[in-house]
Formats: sequence, structure tokens, C-alpha cells
Amino acid sequence: MRLQRVVVLGLGKVGSLVGTLLSESGFKVKGLDAVARTGLPFDTEVTNLSDPAALRPFLNSADAVVSCLPFHLNIALAKEAHVAGIHYFDLTEDVATTDQIREMAKTSLGLMAPQCGLAPGFIGIVGADLAKKFDRLRSIELKVGALPKHPRGKLGYAFNWSPEGVINEYINDCEVIRMGHRQMVPALEGYEVVVINGVQLEAATTSGGLGTMCETYDGKVETLHYKTMRYLGHFDQIKFLFQELRMQDDRSLLGKVMKNALPPVAEDYVFVHAAVEGWEGERLSREEFVRAYPQMQVAGHEWRAISWTTAASLCAVIEMVRDGLLPQQGFLKQESIPLDAFFKTRNGAYYLKHDRS
Repeated sequence: MRLQRVVVLGLGKVGSLVGTLLSESGFKVKGLDAVARTGLPFDTEVTNLSDPAALRPFLNSADAVVSCLPFHLNIALAKEAHVAGIHYFDLTEDVATTDQIREMAKTSLGLMAPQCGLAPGFIGIVGADLAKKFDRLRSIELKVGALPKHPRGKLGYAFNWSPEGVINEYINDCEVIRMGHRQMVPALEGYEVVVINGVQLEAATTSGGLGTMCETYDGKVETLHYKTMRYLGHFDQIKFLFQELRMQDDRSLLGKVMKNALPPVAEDYVFVHAAVEGWEGERLSREEFVRAYPQMQVAGHEWRAISWTTAASLCAVIEMVRDGLLPQQGFLKQESIPLDAFFKTRNGAYYLKHDRS
């Protein structure tokens, strides 16, 4: 299937960069948002993003649609892409959303590729690449943290990412493999301390970061989990707020309070920590991929680390589909994407240019 004309829905922090990177990569991009967006290097239009009927004319003249919308809008959009017979890409970490999209993929004419961001997404591609080096696996441990460079207060955090998405990850149960068995565990458990480039961070389980990896590695590894990293002390405060004060019972209010308290900042880091242990023959060893990615310049503008790492991962996958390096139909598992080929794309190469290991 030809892949040249791409519709990007949602032109916020990430969506506007996705459109920019795709334009620079030779795609013809149309951006849609609920409000007018100016100064972007591609055509934009205002439309009702929650109304499938309003989106159909755009999808019918496109080869692919990319959702940079809140996860609760993705199912309706995926259905429209399925009917239009075009490729579908999104950034969701929501497991229930992905399950429904996967069901659609059984009869799709194009590729259905959710979870194409940072986590799930890039971190799973890295973890699977490390795992290939072993004859037999013991553990796959994946961690990501998107954090302000200059933290303040007891939470040490800023909402450079969707408050709705973060709250979802902190509340929903997490799928893991423990002692060789797939199971669900509560979010914010499995606490540990991690040090990256001399910076002490804490990590705990959060939902959605593994995508489909538990299914892929079921019966092949003793331990598999995903954790979010934060500055020390963050999770104690989150547990007090969410659990003791029971604010998790009102996600709308919780989001409003946290967004007001922790506005986005310009300077940030994305910390990535993937570690795989296993045997090569009879020798037990450990392979790691540990990075701290800063904000960077793209097309004359500076973009936050969380924005470019998310957008570049998504755009690299779209490039690979266009170039025939990935399936053209069905459902795409992120861990099936080869890391070497990913890095060779125009957008995947950003991870090498801005590597501060």
C-alpha cells in the first residue's frame, strides 16, 4: 500500500512535531486540530476531532492517519481508519484501547500500529534488541523517566506529557511476567533506586509501558516488567495523594489539581534504562542500554526531550512502513521492529545524534 499522504490529528506538543518531522521526511502532511495552529511547515485545518463524520473526508483522501489525541478518542478514530482502509498509528499506553485496535487489525486493509511512542514503543524495541543477544533469557527490565532538568517541590515533576496519560499509568494495574508467569500487579509497586549519570532516581511499576511484550515473551523469560522513573520521593507523595486522599476516585479533579500545580517546563531529560540478563551458552551476563536525552533543536525550534523522543519514534516507524521494512497490513508489535533499521531512518537517527550515555 502506498504511504505518502498522512493526516495528523492533534497538534499539541507532540503532534506539531510529528507533522514537522514527517514533512521533513518527504510525506505530504495535513494537520487537524480543534483550534487554529499557525507557523507549522505543513497544511493545517480546524475541525471537531471527536466527531468521526467530520474526519471522514480527510481520511478518505489519505494513506495513513496518526493520532496524537488523548487515548479515549483513539478507538473511534481507529474504526474510521479501518473503514477507510488506511494505515493507523498512535501513541497510546492504554491497554484496553490497544486490545480493541488489535481486534480490528484482523480484518484491516492497512497496518494498525498503536503504541508507537517512547513507552510503549522505543523502549520495547530496545529491550527486544538486547534480548536477541542471548540463547536463554532470565530477565528483561525496562524503565523510562521524563523529568524536568531542574526539579522543584516534593513531587519533582512537571507535566510535559499528558496529565490524563500519566494518571492512567499511575492507577491501572500492570501486566508483568514474574517467576515465569504472566500476571497483573498494582501500579506503583516494585520500588527500586536507579542511578543514571550520577543522578539518583526511583522506579516503580506503571501500566501500559510494555505494550504486547508479555505475550511475546511468555514462556521465554523469568522476569519482565516496565517501571517509570522519577526523582527521589515522588512516589511517596503520589501514593498519599492518589490512595490515602482517594483522589484517584475522581480522575477529572485529580488531573485539574495536578496540571495546575505542575505546569510544563522548557528544559527536560528523558532517561531510558533497559537491562536484559541471560545466558550465552553457559555464561550468564547482562546487557544494558542506558541514556539521558536532552531537549533539542528541530527545524529552527527547540523541542522538549519528551516531545522529540516520542515524535521521532513514531515517525521512524512510519518511515519504515513506507519503505517496506515493516508489514503493510495487520497488527504491529513494537518489539518486532529491528533496532538497527530503526536507527537508520531519518527520524530514528535523532536518538544517535542526541545520545548522552
